[in-house]
Amino acid sequence: MPLFWKHYKSDITSFIEQLKAERPSLEEEQRAGRALLWDKRIDREAQSENRDSRIAQQAYVYQPKTP
Repeated sequence: MPLFWKHYKSDITSFIEQLKAERPSLEEEQRAGRALLWDKRIDREAQSENRDSRIAQQAYVYQPKTP
């Protein structure tokens, strides 16, 4: 590496590093938010029942069924 080589750091990387320095609890808050919305236990039995109870939709829903 040449002596004049400068390590590049993008503006976004600098912003994230500054944000984490100002708010050290940020990552823990993000994990708590994710757990609130996404990290859920899945009830496989209920999911299977829901899948089995679906009714197939006709190809064009606005056309009435002809006898």
